[in-house]
Amino acid sequence: MSLSSKKGKSRGKKKGIFKRKANIRAHRDYRQVVLDVERSMRRFPANMKEEQRLRLQDQLVDIILRVLVRHPELHYYQGYHDICVTFLLVVGEDLAFAIMDKLSEYHLRDFMDESMDRTRHILGYLMPIVGKAHPELREFLERSDVGTIFALSWLITWYGHVLTDIRHIVRLYDFFLACHPLMPIYLAAQIVLYRSEDILRVECEMTMVHHTLSRLPEDLPFEHLVSRAGDLFIQYPPSMLAKEAELEFLSSTTISCYEDFEMATNQKPDTVLRRRRRFGNSAAQNGDVKTVQLRKPTNLALKFAVWAISASLGAAALAVVNVVNEWF
Repeated sequence: MSLSSKKGKSRGKKKGIFKRKANIRAHRDYRQVVLDVERSMRRFPANMKEEQRLRLQDQLVDIILRVLVRHPELHYYQGYHDICVTFLLVVGEDLAFAIMDKLSEYHLRDFMDESMDRTRHILGYLMPIVGKAHPELREFLERSDVGTIFALSWLITWYGHVLTDIRHIVRLYDFFLACHPLMPIYLAAQIVLYRSEDILRVECEMTMVHHTLSRLPEDLPFEHLVSRAGDLFIQYPPSMLAKEAELEFLSSTTISCYEDFEMATNQKPDTVLRRRRRFGNSAAQNGDVKTVQLRKPTNLALKFAVWAISASLGAAALAVVNVVNEWF
């Protein structure tokens, strides 16, 4: 290749970068994204050098705005940066962008509407799930008028905003990547169920119940919760709860696009969970119901599902151990 052609390619590359930067700064959400990223210091390891953190924060702004510029129909929401920063810390800028670009079209799509209507619809699954497993607890929560707003930040940040231990956060992200887009709300229901004794002990009054629910203990047994959330999904799938959740199943872009996501990525994230369900139905028909204990934790099956992530997303799981060991 001649020197002149190399220079021409270099100039073309620089022009492309300048154009991308200009598009980013001109985006309607640029100012809000910058403000949120500047306030995200707690999401970075405490022992990280300031120079490195500032560089990563610049990359975080770029990742978010590149996705938004590429998909003008998407709207930024506060909490989106909490998901982005997790992937940035684990897999770096380029792969984090690729992951967020795909997730924003599918798993996170309902959160990125101009309004929060579809987000509220997804939150509408919480009480029906709790009620199926623990009717008394649901009755108590509804009597207190606490609603579901306490779980909003859990849902839209994939728990990244409310947990402080990066090891817990990336564990949950692996789980969510490997499963149905509604799995975060099933996990929310399982957390509420796990804390049922604490909740039922407080006064049945909105502020007291909200205070109890909104503060997640740091010592939650996440392996147990992940397993039980998977069991809830099998026992009470979204299609069973859609009417009760006041959600027409296909009115959710996230849910209706899930089959498209599976086809586009050539993967079946819920294969293990579906096999367990089929196995349970088959055993029940044969009268061998004792061999199927869906209400008990099934860690081996869930662990397999959690780590069975396709190559396009699986690098996040593969890099977790090295990153965590380096910083923590």
